[in-house]
Amino acid sequence: MKTWNVLAVTAALLLASACNPAQKEITPPDSPATDSTMATPQKPVIYQLMVRLFGNTNTTRKTWGSLEENGVGKFSGINDASLDALTGMGITHVWYTGVLEHATATAFPTAGLQADDADVVKGLLGSPYAIKDYYDVAPALADDPTKRVAEFEALLARTHAHGLKAIIDFVPNHVARSYHSDAKPAGVQDLGEGDDTQAAFAPNNNFYYLPGKSFVVPLPKAGGNTPPRKEKAPGEDGKFAENPAKATGNNVFSEKPSIDDWFETVKLNYGIDMQAPDQPKHFEPVPSTWTKMTDILLYWASKGVDGFRCDMAEMVPVEFWHYGIQKVKEKYPKVIFIAEIYNPAIYHDYVATGGFDYLYDKVGVYDRIRPLMEGKADAKVEGITEVLAQSEGIDGNMLRFLENHDEQRIASKGFAGDPWAAVPGMTVTTLLGTGPVLVYFAQEVGEKGEGVEGFGGEDGRSTIFDYWGVPAQQAWMNGGKFDGGGLDADQKALRAFYVQLLKLAQDPAFVSGERLILPTVNPHIFAFLRYTEEEGKGSPMLVVANFSRTEDIEVVLSFSPELLEKVHRKDAKILTLVEELFPVPDPAANETLFEDGADKSKNGDFKIKVPANRAKVMRMIDGFN
Repeated sequence: MKTWNVLAVTAALLLASACNPAQKEITPPDSPATDSTMATPQKPVIYQLMVRLFGNTNTTRKTWGSLEENGVGKFSGINDASLDALTGMGITHVWYTGVLEHATATAFPTAGLQADDADVVKGLLGSPYAIKDYYDVAPALADDPTKRVAEFEALLARTHAHGLKAIIDFVPNHVARSYHSDAKPAGVQDLGEGDDTQAAFAPNNNFYYLPGKSFVVPLPKAGGNTPPRKEKAPGEDGKFAENPAKATGNNVFSEKPSIDDWFETVKLNYGIDMQAPDQPKHFEPVPSTWTKMTDILLYWASKGVDGFRCDMAEMVPVEFWHYGIQKVKEKYPKVIFIAEIYNPAIYHDYVATGGFDYLYDKVGVYDRIRPLMEGKADAKVEGITEVLAQSEGIDGNMLRFLENHDEQRIASKGFAGDPWAAVPGMTVTTLLGTGPVLVYFAQEVGEKGEGVEGFGGEDGRSTIFDYWGVPAQQAWMNGGKFDGGGLDADQKALRAFYVQLLKLAQDPAFVSGERLILPTVNPHIFAFLRYTEEEGKGSPMLVVANFSRTEDIEVVLSFSPELLEKVHRKDAKILTLVEELFPVPDPAANETLFEDGADKSKNGDFKIKVPANRAKVMRMIDGFN
């Protein structure tokens, strides 16, 4: 164990202020944190669950297995017991992923729904981001496919009855190549209906066309992002009729997209001539796509959906978001919008102009914390502080996470290989700012993402393309009891850590407090204070995370009158341990951390030992108890 003196008082104050100005973020109107219907402000804690996987009890897990072979999760599988467990975990919002009807290689004849062409479907179940009908829900998720919308509405009602809010995906950039709405309300014009298909671009076309060219199905290959696809998947014949071809969803203006492109989707046209020099914008009059997509948002908001996670929001012009979000919030002011966005240069614009409540913090905090969790030799905690400049002024709008459906599981071989590596990273991710934190289902019980499900291959993720059962999730689910009956002792301890951490996140200091980062000389130690601006609004909280996978580290902190005054605790004399987030918090732990327990001077040092791969959270207590 090594001892590190991490804080020289004057330098600390100057450096902390320079690296981390007082957080005066843009507070989104009607966000959960400011909802006047709540007795006290809350930090949004979002639980993302893939409906098709969450409630599936089938343990067959056959590669390229059918619905009948591998089973599928249902709306009904998200029962009262599961929702009780989520509220008990400290969850405030549930992101129901994969709800809208998407292209699938599975037929549902009782509902009159034929299978889509397997050549433009990824996996047997299909990608939930290749929407086939924006006004409908996926038939595979219903016990009775003919009553699928009613079953989803019942899930919304259950969710609200448990005090939770429901979020679904909105996929505005692209749709399935087979898109056709048979559930749209009377009088609604379908996407593509009325398009001039002989014009490569027209302001009121919903799609981009390649006149005179027919779509060419991409050939499967080994490698790329689709291992181990060396042969065609079940049902593929290399043919799909589309003439003229449409531009592919990831901005590929060719009739021959590759297998690594979003070949199963087509790009929506928001009034930008993307193939012309300078890409001129045609936003007046309002393009057809703007009004059609806004109507879809209003449709689901009218059913009680509380928020939308907007897929690849940065690929859609901010001008549309200003128009569409404003229209929705005029009628449903408490609906929240979350942007999947990866370009820090446009963060502020998508909040201030676009109207988004929250933005993904993937290329910032996630990308700096992950290498630390992996034990990369060149990973430094200073990187976390550096990327906070990207969100200066909008830090409260940043949604932070360590897992979601796009990222590898922490416990996977491709990431940390150990679910406990989440302890320092998740502690920092959760407590660093006032914005939301997201947990991906089964993250809290150490799911590894193992197995070759089908289209995705062995990639350390839980499939979004195929029928599958998730082992750690099934152990917690315990046949629908959701009591953790199938978990081992280690998984139970890990879940206890997540529960304690997410509940701790509702402390006033973490919900709405300021942040002061404490500079360190150890590349594995990240420390910061969170504190409220007013006396009597909660005690300041000190967070110290040790990202070293192997080394216990003893940190020496110095607290001066200047530092104490900055955190509004002029008379604070003692730091008392409140929570040690491993392995299970000890509620009796209330030890004084001064070595001799005496009334130390305000300039006194104290030591804190943080075990390898762990984090500690401490509360500053006024006076001497």
